Amino acid sequence: MPPTINTILHNSSLNLRLVSPDASGPGLDSSISWVHSSDLDDPTPFLDAGQLLLTDGTQFPVDEASGPLYNEYVERLVNHGISGLGFATQVIHGVLPQGLEDACRRQGLPLLEVPDRTPFIAIIRFVADWLAREQHARAEWSLQAQRAIARAALRPDGLRSILAELERQLHGWVALFDAAGNHILMPNNRPVPSALMPGVKDAVTKALDQGSRSVSQLTVDGEQVTLQTLGRRHYLRGVLVLGAIEPLDPARTDIINSVIALASLALEQTRTLDTARRHLRAGVFEQLLAGSTDVAERTARQVWGRLPAEPLVVTVALQPGQGQNLLEALELLSDDHRGAVFYAQRKENVVVLAGSNLQGKVAVLLERYGAAAGVSGEATFANLAQALREGERSLQRAVELSRPLVEFGEISQGGMLGLLQRDEAESVALRLIEPLSKHDESEQTQLRATVTAWLANNCVWDRTARELGIHRHTLRNRIDAAGIVLGLNLDSLRDRLELFAAVGFLEER
Repeated sequence: MPPTINTILHNSSLNLRLVSPDASGPGLDSSISWVHSSDLDDPTPFLDAGQLLLTDGTQFPVDEASGPLYNEYVERLVNHGISGLGFATQVIHGVLPQGLEDACRRQGLPLLEVPDRTPFIAIIRFVADWLAREQHARAEWSLQAQRAIARAALRPDGLRSILAELERQLHGWVALFDAAGNHILMPNNRPVPSALMPGVKDAVTKALDQGSRSVSQLTVDGEQVTLQTLGRRHYLRGVLVLGAIEPLDPARTDIINSVIALASLALEQTRTLDTARRHLRAGVFEQLLAGSTDVAERTARQVWGRLPAEPLVVTVALQPGQGQNLLEALELLSDDHRGAVFYAQRKENVVVLAGSNLQGKVAVLLERYGAAAGVSGEATFANLAQALREGERSLQRAVELSRPLVEFGEISQGGMLGLLQRDEAESVALRLIEPLSKHDESEQTQLRATVTAWLANNCVWDRTARELGIHRHTLRNRIDAAGIVLGLNLDSLRDRLELFAAVGFLEER
């Protein structure tokens, strides 16, 4: 610990006398960062908070016993955060000025009398030696702590032992979150205070979403918490969170940096294994597509436990910018459900197989990472290829509409016309039909209603004429007139289909 006013007072060789406050008064246990001597009227521009100031009083008139001069001087020191004032007697002033003593007592600044036989350099050297010993002790402690952490890394449960040792050295709690923002529970480690967990999880999620290496300090429910991401830019492996620890000095910072390096190495060592597992996943998925379900199931059972039970849903997602984090989150989701969620990379897409009961969790995870996705209808492994095409078609639709997720049911209900629909289809259909509406309004005709009935009856003339209660030739004349107004040749199948699509779409609206 740094020296205090009491530490200096207890050094009998300095012969210092405490003038104010009393021996049990406040401020005597304040840390002293350094000792400085000055006789300036205002030495504060050259001082730092926490320092002890020594002066022989040259700046004060010898004959002035009290007055505002001392009050202003002491007030400047207090406002600047000076820990105490040492005044030398028998140098300029024979005794301690009463006005200075009153001002220090009034404003709570510790005041020490320095006798003439005690040079300022002795006080400065005492504090300097103390700080040097303290710095050496901290460096030695840091070295021993780093050795203990290095030994912990050699244990079978290296990562957990590292974090447990860090808690022991820093006397606080340490939490590790994975790349998906899930809290990794470590046996025998101190728990994160329950009141802090929501705020900590929110901060962890924000740090991971940034996708870059970062260190941040924040206050959660009145407690100082430090967050440090692990891994590389766009390849974050998790977040280390520290709480209830003393302020970070260089020694503590060195220990934390050592743990970050070891934890990052431990997590990075699993990356090669993760890559191999993902290649294996891709191979298993291709076996499923080829119909080799038995081989795929045996492989999956040995590695992941099982494959999703039928009926299943196929989700095809476009990998976002931080695709590696999405893959790690899917890996964790698969582990949590013992293979009931299966994923595989396929070109630039990620394919996810899951039962309908877990599809909600898949959708939430994809939305969190900003991955556009398409979802098939329910399927079996026997028709997996068809479900994959449905998912790919739905993904294409989601990208076209800038939506996070589209289900195949949305685009299959309207048949082929449903597949052709766009968000702008309504405005296009309105522009196509608008001339008929204006013509009916201005000429008091019924061309739009006639065209709608004709198309609804599959362009059968007699049936439409009977339904409208008009002659077949009248119907023909109206349809010809509608074609002229619309600029379409309604004898042409292409133009009929265009009009049919527009009318049908507007009726569904």
